[in-house]
Amino acid sequence: MEPGPGLGPKDHFPVVVLFVLLAVTALWWAFALWPLPSEAPAWLERARYVCFNATDGGLPDASGWVLLVGQPLGMLALLLVGWGRRTRDALVRFTATPGGRGAAAIAVVGIALGAAGAGARVLSARPAPHDATGAAPSVRRLDRPWPGLAGLVDQHGRAFSPSLLGGRPALVTFAFAHCETVCPLVVQGALAARDSVSPHVDASVVVITLDPWRDTPLRLPAMAASWGLGPVDLALSGEVERVQAVLAEWGTGGVRDQRTGDVVHAALVYVVRADGTVVYTSTGSPAGLAGLLREVASAP
Repeated sequence: MEPGPGLGPKDHFPVVVLFVLLAVTALWWAFALWPLPSEAPAWLERARYVCFNATDGGLPDASGWVLLVGQPLGMLALLLVGWGRRTRDALVRFTATPGGRGAAAIAVVGIALGAAGAGARVLSARPAPHDATGAAPSVRRLDRPWPGLAGLVDQHGRAFSPSLLGGRPALVTFAFAHCETVCPLVVQGALAARDSVSPHVDASVVVITLDPWRDTPLRLPAMAASWGLGPVDLALSGEVERVQAVLAEWGTGGVRDQRTGDVVHAALVYVVRADGTVVYTSTGSPAGLAGLLREVASAP
C-alpha cells in the first residue's frame, strides 16, 4: 500500500499509540528491574513490593513477572482488536517515509537493548536467600493490633508492657536457647537489620521464647547475653501456659518434639510500628527487614 496524499494526524494515531505503549512499557520495566541504591527511599521499596512482589533479590516474583509481561501484551491486544486494520495501514504508511523507517529502526534497537538489559539484570541478580528451613523469603502485610504479651517477663525481671520499648518500633521474633540452627540466624538477622538502620532509626528487637519449659525467666539474662541483645532489646518468657497462649496469638509456636524438647518452627520476624501496630511479617534477609523497618519508622 502506497502512502496517500494529505494524511492527517488521525491517520497516524495507531502508530502514536504504539510508541506511547513502548515508552510506558520501558518505564514500567525500568521501575521493576532497575537496581535500587542502598539508601533508596522506603516508599520506593514499598511501591516495588506492592506492584511486583519484589523479593529480597530485587526481582519480581512469579505474579510480578506475569504483570510485567501481561500488561503490555494486553494493551497491545486491545489496540489490535479495536484498530487492527487501521494499525496495519498506519504502520505501512509510516514506514514508507525515511523518517518513519528511522524511527521504527530506533524502536527495534531500543527493544533489543531493553531485552538484553533485562536479561543481564536477571542473570546478575543475587538469588533471594532461603532461610534455614529451606523456605523462600516472603513478606506479608498485616496491619493488625499488637497481640497481648501480658504475663511475660524480660531478662531484667520486669513484667512486659509496651512502655518497655520506649516508643520505638520493634522487630519481634521467636527462638529458644537450645536451638543451634534456625534461632541464632533469625535473632542475628533481626539485630543486623536493626543495626543497619541505626542511628537514623531507633528500634528494639524482642525475642519471645518458643520453649518456656526450659527457657524459664531465670535463664533469660544468659539467653540475652548469648544472643547479643542490646540495652533496648528484650528476651521474654513466663509460665508455660501463658507463653503458649502468647505464641498462639502471634500465630507461631511450631511443633515441639516431646522426646528432645526441640521446636520445629518458621523463621518469622514481625515488624511493629511504635504505636503497637504489627505491620509486616517476614522471613526475609536483614537487608529486606531493614527496608521494612525504615518504612515503618518513617510512616506518620
